[in-house]
Amino acid sequence: MNKQNLKVIYSSWQIFALTFLRVLIGWHFLYEGLVKFYTPGWTAKGYLLGSVGPLAPVFRGIAQSASMLHVADIFNEWGLVLVGLSLFIGLLSKPFKLFGITLLSFYYLSYPPFSGLGANAHVEGNYWIVNKNLIEMAALFVLILFPSSHISGIDRFIFKNNKSKM
Repeated sequence: MNKQNLKVIYSSWQIFALTFLRVLIGWHFLYEGLVKFYTPGWTAKGYLLGSVGPLAPVFRGIAQSASMLHVADIFNEWGLVLVGLSLFIGLLSKPFKLFGITLLSFYYLSYPPFSGLGANAHVEGNYWIVNKNLIEMAALFVLILFPSSHISGIDRFIFKNNKSKM
């Protein structure tokens, strides 16, 4: 069977569940970005300097360069806001899901929940390998595989005649 002829039909409950998951993750991203945006003097410098993961030297180097830190701060604030808004309203959600996974992977790699790395102030709770960043990455991956914005988001109006699911 040709892949283009295959039409996926979700039940009402599946659409609700996928949309609800997308909106919840969108809200989380949006809120995190807005908090950073509206907190006077917010910067990722302390977070990056305290990094303990395999990319710690890279993250510390970013924190020690004023221009790179400025770029990292902008990507953090606006990246979180734009991913969150996209998921929340279902607009161009596929590329923003991928960007969300990328952001979360940086957070995961900066403070991975691996034994022997020691505790730090930027991690909430006690985890081993699996933490909220990894779970949210997996949820975004599921949403990429089972998209809903073409049904219950603004994408349904934009890509009405387009067979691709953004």
